[in-house]
Amino acid sequence: MILKIYSIQNEKKKVNLRDLKPDSEEQHSHDDGNDHSGNSSQIKAYIPAIISFTMLIIGIALDYFDVAFFKDWLRIVWYGIAYLPVGLPVVKEGWESIKKGDVFTEFFLMSIATIGAFIIGEYPEGVAVMLFYAVGELFQNAAVNRAKGNIKALLDVRPNEALVYRNNDYVSVSPETVEIGEKVQVRVGEKIPLDGILLSKKGSFNTAALTGESKPDTIAKGEKVFAGSINLDGVIEIETTKEFKDSSIARILDMVQNATARKSKTELFIRQFARIYTPIVVFLAIGVTFLPYFFVDDYVFRDWLYRALIFLVISCPCALVISIPLGYFGGLGAASKNGILFKGASFLDAMTKINTLVMDKTGTVTKGVFKIKEVKAIDWKETEFMQYLMAMEEQSTHPIAKAILEYKAEGEDFEAQDVSEIAGKGLRGIVNGKTVLVGNKALMTANNIGVPSETETIVESIVLVAIDNKFAGYVVIADELKEDAKETITALHKVGINNIMMLSGDKDSITQQVAKELNIEKAKGGLLPEDKLNEVEILKQNPANKIAFIGDGINDAPVLAASDVGIAMGGLGSDVAIETADVIIQTDQPSKVVKAIKISRSTRKIVWQNIILAFGVKVIVLILGAGGLATMWEAVFADVGVALLAILNAVRLQKMTWD
Repeated sequence: MILKIYSIQNEKKKVNLRDLKPDSEEQHSHDDGNDHSGNSSQIKAYIPAIISFTMLIIGIALDYFDVAFFKDWLRIVWYGIAYLPVGLPVVKEGWESIKKGDVFTEFFLMSIATIGAFIIGEYPEGVAVMLFYAVGELFQNAAVNRAKGNIKALLDVRPNEALVYRNNDYVSVSPETVEIGEKVQVRVGEKIPLDGILLSKKGSFNTAALTGESKPDTIAKGEKVFAGSINLDGVIEIETTKEFKDSSIARILDMVQNATARKSKTELFIRQFARIYTPIVVFLAIGVTFLPYFFVDDYVFRDWLYRALIFLVISCPCALVISIPLGYFGGLGAASKNGILFKGASFLDAMTKINTLVMDKTGTVTKGVFKIKEVKAIDWKETEFMQYLMAMEEQSTHPIAKAILEYKAEGEDFEAQDVSEIAGKGLRGIVNGKTVLVGNKALMTANNIGVPSETETIVESIVLVAIDNKFAGYVVIADELKEDAKETITALHKVGINNIMMLSGDKDSITQQVAKELNIEKAKGGLLPEDKLNEVEILKQNPANKIAFIGDGINDAPVLAASDVGIAMGGLGSDVAIETADVIIQTDQPSKVVKAIKISRSTRKIVWQNIILAFGVKVIVLILGAGGLATMWEAVFADVGVALLAILNAVRLQKMTWD
């Protein structure tokens, strides 16, 4: 097919991101100007328009110089042949739509307008209208392909092969055939084929396609690696933890491919509007042709038919049906380029209305990893004190123990013996012949050991230590704030989000401290998942509140689902967040939420600019056309020209930055 019309009126022609799969056999048969066979397909798409344009110019020149032989049937045949390359596909599409019961499409409007121009002898104008329409569609396809660029780049990161260790050798297989637990080798410059755990000592990876971040990510042995990341440093081995269909990249691709299926309310409105608007325009054109007979003394059928044809050309809703979906498509692409995945255009719209932001604490504004904040040794050297403590914590699997064991102590490691756990209190054991107690205040009290009053004011997690029944010191363990957490709250205020609330399952005292540090006025801690849900439901009782919730895990799933917009942090590592949320922040950076809001607002602004442009110009030219003050050339501008202007406006999204 010469033209590829992207119309929300015609379901079978809607933009489908599945066409973008790099390994799809169908990719090579598409004539959208983006064929992998080279530039030849792009040139082919323009050949019909070039033929029509050349013949039209020659015909107009012959008319202008009044060449004797260019008359009557020869002139009709010449312009008829010029019309066919660009007009036949549109007429055929209109006929196919009519057979399926969809009569009032832009194909139908263009067909009757141009064929009508031929009937009244306006052959050059009939060819010109369809030619400009054809060129407009080619430009529209180019704009759509450009908008696909960011998403296409994401789809290109899908791994095509995996080197799997089987039968004492590494063999190249399709990633879809690799099972969980198999060992995979990845060479320098190759993509990680499946999610897994790094078996090598360390590795450096480019995760830009997944997270939008260009900074290489260094991973240590035993840590997670994600499919689609590019290995930058040395040959590595991984052990697969997921099948390819469940890997991070596969799930992201599925989300991106299906994002346009969830249309925004604006798109749905325009689609329904077009179905009502088009038949009204057709009947108005009929009225413009025949009604003046009863009211005008010097009625000339040909003149009024010409005006009606102009009316039809002007009324084509091309600018709307193309530029609006393209605007949202561009917004989705721009967001994915910045490491933000919207699950549909509807959430781009919803994000613009958010005025209340509720956020989790751990893993959202904090790193969710315990770190030593302070070491206080009493009558002991800090290093020796920590050696006693670390010897005990080596016997524990608690996350706090892991944080303590990251401390770098000089000298030989101490060894603990006879370690026993005291339920709800801590540990008791022998280190270097000394009795060591490690735990909370209840453990100290039970053993009649005095604790300094300064520990009472510490809200973070604290580990108390006693050696030989004497208090030896304490270690404060805290969750670190993310680097961009503070600037995120400031930026949210700047974009007009002033109602911010923090809800956490952590202790209320810690939650309040973090909220104070971030300048968040409302905060509640010690909440179960159902408590968080109740808090959001209370906010929703006020219909003026449009709520976005930011969370990062299983316990946040109910609130993510209940909010107007659910935003998941760390989408690469949280399956439940991916399933439940409407927006996925792939980089774990809360500041991306601000960028998501800005991208949404820019997208909506451009969409409404296009709507106003299309309607404004069309109304003006419709009035001029009905009054006989506009020719078919003005009609062409009102249709194809406005569509092109709207498309150029929509393409601006690909060039914008939101820092």
